[in-house]
Amino acid sequence: MTRLSRLGALAFAALLASPLAAQQLTIERIYSDREFEPERLPNLAWMDDGLRFTFVETLDDETTDLIVEDAASGERSVLVDGSTLIRPGAEDTVTIDGYTFDDDEDRLLILTDEEGIYRRSSRGTYYVLDLGSGTLTPISRSRGDQQYAKLSPDGDRVGFVRANDIWVADLDTGAETRLTFDGSETVINGTFDWVYEEELSVVDGWSWSPDGERIAFWHSDQSPIRIFSVQDLSELYPTSLDLPYPKAGDPNSIVTIGVIDLARAGSPDGTGSGITWIDTGEETDIYLARMRWTPEGDALFIERLNRHQNRLELLSADPETGASEVVLVDEDEAWVDVDDDFTWVDGGERFIWSSEAAGWNHLYLYARDGTLVRQLTEGDMEVTAYHGLDRENDLVYFSAARGGPLGRDLFRVGLQGGEPERLTSGDGTHAVAVAPGFRYFIDTHTTIDRPGSTVLHTADGEVVRTLVDNEALVEKLAGMGLREPEFFTVPAADGTPLNAYVIRPVGFDESRRWPVLLYVYGGPGSQTVTDSWGGDRYLWHQALAERGYIVVSVDNRGTGARGRDFRKQTYLQLGKLETDDQIATARWLANEPYVDPDRIGIWGWSYGGYMTLLSMMREGGDVFRAGISVAPVTHWKLYDTIYTERYMRTPAENPGGYDDWAPINLAENLDGDLLLIHGAADDNVHFQQSSQMVDALIDAGKQFDFMMYPGRTHSISQRNARPHLFTLMTGWLEEHLPPGPSEEARATS
Repeated sequence: MTRLSRLGALAFAALLASPLAAQQLTIERIYSDREFEPERLPNLAWMDDGLRFTFVETLDDETTDLIVEDAASGERSVLVDGSTLIRPGAEDTVTIDGYTFDDDEDRLLILTDEEGIYRRSSRGTYYVLDLGSGTLTPISRSRGDQQYAKLSPDGDRVGFVRANDIWVADLDTGAETRLTFDGSETVINGTFDWVYEEELSVVDGWSWSPDGERIAFWHSDQSPIRIFSVQDLSELYPTSLDLPYPKAGDPNSIVTIGVIDLARAGSPDGTGSGITWIDTGEETDIYLARMRWTPEGDALFIERLNRHQNRLELLSADPETGASEVVLVDEDEAWVDVDDDFTWVDGGERFIWSSEAAGWNHLYLYARDGTLVRQLTEGDMEVTAYHGLDRENDLVYFSAARGGPLGRDLFRVGLQGGEPERLTSGDGTHAVAVAPGFRYFIDTHTTIDRPGSTVLHTADGEVVRTLVDNEALVEKLAGMGLREPEFFTVPAADGTPLNAYVIRPVGFDESRRWPVLLYVYGGPGSQTVTDSWGGDRYLWHQALAERGYIVVSVDNRGTGARGRDFRKQTYLQLGKLETDDQIATARWLANEPYVDPDRIGIWGWSYGGYMTLLSMMREGGDVFRAGISVAPVTHWKLYDTIYTERYMRTPAENPGGYDDWAPINLAENLDGDLLLIHGAADDNVHFQQSSQMVDALIDAGKQFDFMMYPGRTHSISQRNARPHLFTLMTGWLEEHLPPGPSEEARATS
């Protein structure tokens, strides 16, 4: 390994002392002080007229006001004065953690005392505020432990989940009616278990019918799932979170869907009376991924996914009898993704749906019986987000990577199909929110080196006004001499051009040799190489460039926005092609005259942590001198069913795919220096993964560095963890992958 000589180190120290390279991007400024945090819009909720929006403003005394703002003019007023939200029977005020309006927008359902459960789920206490009288009414006599409360269509009742059962409260009388009776630690009504929430992105598991006479809900029996205990060692005697967590190949919850007829509900008969169970087939080892009422409430449309997740069926179910029929099937040799790209058209006679059947994700129009009417978008572009249908003008709004995978733009296309119209302008990424009524859209426009602005536009794309400009931050960053990232391509192991970016070090001299740090994630459908603001992680990479590192990131085969065939070629062999490409990239870089081949490192988090380990331990991985692996998967048998089996099937069906690309099976191949990091309270990628990796490395006689963060989850962000973590990683890199140019000049002809 080439090390800096004393003279070279002194020369580099002088370089860093120059005004241009003053190491302005310290860990403290990035992670402790949050000095470079962009201003963002608060969480907006549009009013039904699509002309005004509301948001919560927290005051110095911690009370919360609800503000209403005219979108076009910016004129604001206080809709709800937080100081008047006095909790009935108490003296404290209710803070607004979440809220929804009723259909007439004269009542407000307020969530307070919100407490997180897993990544997306929460519980709390709900109140209804009459905006006319100012009366604040609790929805239940019991405080707390209420979930996913929703006002009925007539606004007179509130349904909610408590202790895994569904309840309805009458707002006039205060009477509560229990609708299900089997909720327990193992039976869940109206919400979901951990793996459904994490991998299918669902938490709210029940829905009013359009007329308010029925409630449809998910019923999950998670008793087949084994318990995984996540321990908290901070107390005198450890406590544990006992989590039903299905590992790959193991049983899932048994999930069904029921419809409660409220006219017959409320008397227990084991599971509750008035419930019609939907026929979702004899096979119970399935996923019921989505559910939605038709506009008239005469049917439920349910998405049924087989265990392999390569066949997605759309069922039409009769809520009175429970009978169902398949109206649409989407199949793939690999897997089918589940999303929310669905809209009813013409009062439920037709619907919009997305699919990769044509090789790219596109939008389609179907008749209610599943007959294809027409394809709405087409060509070699990826529809990345569906924003809805402007019913008045028959225009479909969507975001797409039409000019290549690096950026995103907003488009619209007629319901009759045709050429899409681009509504956003400027290179980079446009993150868009479209207002109800489709009069306006909000565009947050960023590039890789610019946090960007948030601008209100008319539906035609005309600028109305700037909501957030971030100009002060942009000017601050511009004055710091940061290195401009450059996009380029590198050849994959099979020669396929891969998208990449590079941040060259301050004082870069291509006649010298510099260390390279590869940043990797690389998982299915992901991207690290986009023309969009990368936040704290991008700034840390810039901080490393200030210290004398070349930072490179490459989107290997299997990543997103390049079509179905590019993304799904990693099927049944996660890790193989991806690390082939990262190793090929490192070898390609090693041949560049300005790269020190003895100082190439790699780092990543989660899937990227897995990629770091596997890249270092596979044949050819000796190109990496050092690596940092944070919260990695070390064997896919240890991860959850839905994510893992989507790409790998089960361990019994694909033993070679699991074992051949498992870092814990390859520990003896580790050659470079390794720093392994994990949060002990990680409920996603369990600490068990790193524990078994540690054991395998010990058995293989390999030395390495290790850091465990007690009580921290997968994000390792609680309390002071982030500044500590990135200080640790920076110092470790400087020791094991010394920064700056080597004394050895490149050979010249």
